[in-house]
Amino acid sequence: MTKALIIGAGIGGLACALRLAGAGLDVTVLEAAETVGGKMRTLPSAAGPVDAGPTVLTMRPVFEELFAEAGESLEDHLTLTPLTTLARHFWADGTELDLMAEEEASAANIRGTFGARAEREFRRFVARAARLFAAFDAPMMQAAAPDQLRLGLTVMRTPRVALDMAPHRSLAGLLDGAFSEPKLAQLFGRFATYVGGSPYASPALLSLIWEAEARGVWAIEGGMHRLAQVLADLAKARGATIRTGCPVTGIEMQGGRAAAVRTGEGRFAADLVVFNGDPRALSEGLLGRAAQSAIPRQAVEPRSLSAHVHAFAAEAAGLDLAYHNVFFADDPRGEFGPIGEGRMPDDATLYICAQDRAHGPVTGPERFEIIRNAPPLSGPAADQTKEIAQCQTLVFERLARFGLHFTPRPGPETLTTPAGFDALFPASQGSLYGRSPHGLTAGLKRPRARTAVPGLYLCGGGAHPGAGVPMATLSARHAAEAIVTDLASTSTSRRTAMPGGMSTASPKTANAPSPSSAS
Repeated sequence: MTKALIIGAGIGGLACALRLAGAGLDVTVLEAAETVGGKMRTLPSAAGPVDAGPTVLTMRPVFEELFAEAGESLEDHLTLTPLTTLARHFWADGTELDLMAEEEASAANIRGTFGARAEREFRRFVARAARLFAAFDAPMMQAAAPDQLRLGLTVMRTPRVALDMAPHRSLAGLLDGAFSEPKLAQLFGRFATYVGGSPYASPALLSLIWEAEARGVWAIEGGMHRLAQVLADLAKARGATIRTGCPVTGIEMQGGRAAAVRTGEGRFAADLVVFNGDPRALSEGLLGRAAQSAIPRQAVEPRSLSAHVHAFAAEAAGLDLAYHNVFFADDPRGEFGPIGEGRMPDDATLYICAQDRAHGPVTGPERFEIIRNAPPLSGPAADQTKEIAQCQTLVFERLARFGLHFTPRPGPETLTTPAGFDALFPASQGSLYGRSPHGLTAGLKRPRARTAVPGLYLCGGGAHPGAGVPMATLSARHAAEAIVTDLASTSTSRRTAMPGGMSTASPKTANAPSPSSAS
């Protein structure tokens, strides 16, 4: 059997493991943390494990396809609750707005809050997002290797799409022209932060994210981490081995191919290696000189946003919260200006997930996650004591001015900073979304599944098609398909090859260092 080693048990690594195990490969996943999930992580709280990463499932067909490919049904393994209210939005002047799963309900709410003109503008925006999503889903997100020529042909075949793209405008620029109400422009500008960007530097094309949400948002019973656990269990049921608490320290080469990895537990030989970490770790040489040439620097630079993330349990009072809640900054430029300069803004939009409210209001302590945008690290992490105290004050005093109070008030132990994320995900600089989405062609610059090093592949949010749970899951499909294709090609061209086209070390030599390996 062809031996596949996957470094990292994030959503991309687990989905890739499930696909490769189902294709008959001998799969081993090596994860540095003690649990699977990667950024889909939880922290302990008085009310149980609380999500400290992604909070919802969107683009459900991506997961239905993954489970179907494994001969399973998504509904047999996960209980999904559709959210009627997509998000509840608050502004400091007392304005509130719910966006709903049903377009007509959202339009009615916008009309009631901002008037008939705002409703008409919303409907035009929705139609634009739907056209963009339809035009770019197949040639960009679903394609393993999108290119400018194919995308250009897509635009040429549908001239209206070229206008919808507004290629020379930022997302903020498009929204300022699309909405006469600044609050709505600010609201939909948040889509840039979904992939780690500023609305003032991200392309207008990102407006298509609305269509992804409009197609449905689901909460997973037990939290998002349940998805990671289920994928791990399914992969293991198909023969995959998952080792947690096993950080990889290097990738070794043999015969010009990735052939083994080094860990504290020893050396693992392989026919191919899949890296499910931040690709910048490869270019920075964290896994050895041999893997450093796998991807070009421009595939991982510049970096996307980081965040300050609180995860805790408490009783909330003062406001009626939904599952998703957004408390907007007074001035979006006052938020993204300092972030672009590498500084913590004094006033920033706050996102709150009330994890236990998928089924309605709750009583007693409940679980919350609060996310505040932050710049990635620009150098070595310094003492975080002052930063943590400052963030605690900015977050909870700001919410108190909105009228929201938590008892007990969360302490510093509930907070993960950009430096904390950099420690969890080495070489990421705390960036949560890989490469920055700034610039019209930024999406084409992300690394693909195949790297410049034979036998070394990529998956995860740092690879194409990008950040987010559905995108990382699609990246796993791209990686698995590339691997299966390459194995089939090699096996038909090399008569002496083992199944899959690569020789496998004998049991006696599998853990012995190779004289030809390079670190």
